Amino acid sequence: MLEKLFKLREHGTTARTEIVAGLTTFLTMSYIIFVNPDILSSTGMDRDAVFVATCLAAALGSLVMALIANWPIGMAPGMGLNAFFAFTVVKTMGYTWEQALGAVFISGVIFLILTISGIRVWLVKGIPHSLRSAIAAGIGLFLAIIALSSAGIVVAHPATKVSLGNLTTHGPLFAILGFFIIASLDALRVRGAILIGIIVVTVLSMALGYNEFKGIFSAPPSLAPTFLKLDILGALHSGFVHVILVFVLVEVFDATGTLVGVAKRAGLVPEGRPNRLGRALFADSTAIVAGSALGTSSTTAFVESASGVQAGGRTGMTALVVALLFLAALFISPLAGAVPAYATAPALLYVAGLMMRELIDIDWNEVTEATPAALTALVMPFTLSLIHI
Repeated sequence: MLEKLFKLREHGTTARTEIVAGLTTFLTMSYIIFVNPDILSSTGMDRDAVFVATCLAAALGSLVMALIANWPIGMAPGMGLNAFFAFTVVKTMGYTWEQALGAVFISGVIFLILTISGIRVWLVKGIPHSLRSAIAAGIGLFLAIIALSSAGIVVAHPATKVSLGNLTTHGPLFAILGFFIIASLDALRVRGAILIGIIVVTVLSMALGYNEFKGIFSAPPSLAPTFLKLDILGALHSGFVHVILVFVLVEVFDATGTLVGVAKRAGLVPEGRPNRLGRALFADSTAIVAGSALGTSSTTAFVESASGVQAGGRTGMTALVVALLFLAALFISPLAGAVPAYATAPALLYVAGLMMRELIDIDWNEVTEATPAALTALVMPFTLSLIHI
């Protein structure tokens, strides 16, 4: 059955290899089940419901990717857009989280139309490569300042706008420790380095009495507080047009770049031959729509899927294993609820650093390329917004 469904022999792989690859991908991207609820709950959304929505959106997106595209790519609510959702659209612009979910839904529908019609290809080609790289790097800087702020390492200052926080308190110290754990483990190529860093800081914080241990396993919490709470009519407000455009543009570039990059590494997009990129993008856009209905920000392909490809994943069976593991994760909600902000901040900061690698693709010797790219990347963190790009 698996051979018929995923064509394992045709892709030069086995069921065992695909299972190992799926486990590897899950370990590298599972930090999102701790980070996403932490970010979105800052808007007033129920943390437990967001945890369930995150797991279900990731499972559904990965399942669709497995069955429709047969690509070894895991999906989950994306970093960057979740921060934009919470800190810009809701906390800065003052819209409700229900309206923000409505905007995510509309952006998913637009992305679906762009994919089916083929306009997406024209759109991606129309934006200079340097600007696409700058947008990714700018999102990284945007995540970095949010991470440093939530950890208490950077604080507000009336004269200088920002200043160094009190590094002798437990929050910043735990965050710094977590960052070095993640960076060290990743340098040693330990799978799941980000997840290990989050768990170590959380356990250490519990041991020292800074947060409460609530258990590990339980029945999944209720999804009711966020399920189908999206306000689509409210998102059609005239002031929301540019918000929806930002969601669409970042989804198009992020999804396309991630899918092509990971698929090339797996040898799934040979030059001059038909490939399944269109199906993969269709899976991506349908996952966005479904995720907004469940109660989470935009669901997208995760670049961490490259770790599964490195482990030998070549078919949708890898994504199927990822989907099943996200469903299993529904039963660890007490552990997810006990993770403090200073445990997830190092993960945000490390991902921010990885995203800034895009800057190397900019031609800094060409002023017409470098200047717009630099301004694009710098405006995002200093305005705490993706809108002003």
